[in-house]
Amino acid sequence: MTEPADAPAPRGRVGEVFAVFLKLGVTSFGGPIAHLGFFRAEFVERRGWLTDREYGDLVALSQFLPGPSSSQVGFALGLRRAGPLGALAAFLAFTLPSAVLLVLFASGLAWLDSPIAAGALSGLKVVAVAIVAHAVLGMARTLAPDVPRAAIALVALVVVGLVGGAGAPLAAILLGAIAGIFVCRLAVEEAPAIPAPVSRTTGVVALALFGILVVGLPLLAGATGSPAVALADAFFRAGSLVFGGGHVVLPLLEAEVVGPGWVDADTFLAGYGAAQAVPGPLFTFAGYLGAVVSVGPGGVAGAAIALVAIFLPGFLLLVGVLPFWDALRMRPGAQGFIRGANAAVVGILAAALYDPVFTSAVVDAPTFVLAAVCFILLTALRTPPWAVVLLAAGAGALPALG
Repeated sequence: MTEPADAPAPRGRVGEVFAVFLKLGVTSFGGPIAHLGFFRAEFVERRGWLTDREYGDLVALSQFLPGPSSSQVGFALGLRRAGPLGALAAFLAFTLPSAVLLVLFASGLAWLDSPIAAGALSGLKVVAVAIVAHAVLGMARTLAPDVPRAAIALVALVVVGLVGGAGAPLAAILLGAIAGIFVCRLAVEEAPAIPAPVSRTTGVVALALFGILVVGLPLLAGATGSPAVALADAFFRAGSLVFGGGHVVLPLLEAEVVGPGWVDADTFLAGYGAAQAVPGPLFTFAGYLGAVVSVGPGGVAGAAIALVAIFLPGFLLLVGVLPFWDALRMRPGAQGFIRGANAAVVGILAAALYDPVFTSAVVDAPTFVLAAVCFILLTALRTPPWAVVLLAAGAGALPALG
């Protein structure tokens, strides 16, 4: 007797999950949308671990929740295939390659004192302008395509750009989400229920743990004065607010680490530019920052704290919402909430495009021309981001060679 086409794939081994996600972790360039395409080709078409309908449902859930969307889908795929250890294996294998590369880059900053290296770092700052501008353009088309959502994005831009402060991104997201409940309520398409790989009890525990950490980490940091706890609190808070894709982590992390003076703007943008040249999730930029910040243990230990803290909220929310997703996704108010929040992040990222990205990187006519060339390569010629990053770094170093 043949198995139905939509039956779940048989239970797999943790080692199998780790091996396939490690391959993806070293080959998946292009950001979260590209990652989701790689995942579909690997797990739906090639391996048959789940159906298109099931995969689409996981992608929809990852878009609904804050956090790194492609990593959340990978975590859920590992969970479905091999249980909690499979989820951990998927996360580690997909994340470690880019995290290791960025921590190595951070450890080499002290050696980059030559004019050539300084020029290359300047090029990395310039390419960040093009990459963020490209992200704003693409996200505006998909997340703010109509008048109500464009208005939400504009209000968020005003709040972050003119009001400023570390709390401005959070305020903009909350305002956008609340507005979305009223002005972004669209009809929700019926869809068959998909069994969750975790129980409702597990989901409630995960949501409770998320709430405890959101409230408890800042209180613990204040009570103990521990730099390591303060570091974990900053990255956990940033990871809790990232709606709309990996690039949105830029303004949130900038508010958390550049605002208080833990990292200077030049070092921040150089790392962000370098993060575009490595495969895997953009959230591994947190590993670079954890290694170079002036608080906490720094180095590998600081990178580990930052990475765990920024990924953990998205995974806790994923596990918490999975058992309730079928009921939640049918509520127009919930869908409006997330549409409003996603529209707000377009404005937040647009504000970050000006300050600190543009103001820190574009300092004269040559850097402006380089930023424009990189933007054209990304948008019109669809050049891979890693190739544009290498070009910008080389162009930045070129004057020192002459």
